[in-house]
Amino acid sequence: MDAFAMTEIVDQHRQNGELYHEFLRKERLSVGLYVLEAGATDPQSPHTEDEIYYIVSGAGIIEVDGDARAVGAGAVIYVDARVAHRFHSITEDLSVIVVFAPPRRSMAVQS
Repeated sequence: MDAFAMTEIVDQHRQNGELYHEFLRKERLSVGLYVLEAGATDPQSPHTEDEIYYIVSGAGIIEVDGDARAVGAGAVIYVDARVAHRFHSITEDLSVIVVFAPPRRSMAVQS
């Protein structure tokens, strides 16, 4: 079993200094914490993996393939591989658990 405390994940994220911090990698999936500050621009491009986002805290809008939706704590969003998506209009710092399946290969695809 792998178990994680959110406080430890947040501390590791701060130490790594990146927007995304992967804290679990297995054969069929990977999981990380993605943090965007209020007013930030989300730089991500479509990925080669399916994704699930779980909004831990914060508020903003996610746009997936042209469909925009307000999100906040407790929201769960699924995004197919290779589909354009990004967060915007972030009004409160967003903390997002991201599940990639298969594991994230850090390769964006051109949309």
